[in-house]
Amino acid sequence: MNIDFTLKGGEDDYIQLIQLLKTTNCVGSGAEAQMVVSQGLVRRNGEIELRKRAKCVAGDVIEYDGTRILVK
Repeated sequence: MNIDFTLKGGEDDYIQLIQLLKTTNCVGSGAEAQMVVSQGLVRRNGEIELRKRAKCVAGDVIEYDGTRILVK
């Protein structure tokens, strides 16, 4: 599944990785989001991302469990 996620603010806007996973309903809770990130199950721009609070900005592609999120 592909999801387009649009940031609400200006150029310097971002969303933390665990918030993005929760907001797009890829996980059911913040605890689950933290767990899947710490287990290395989430990729950001093709690389495994282990930082739970990584700042996702426009242009980033997040992949988890068959879902691809494009941050705009």
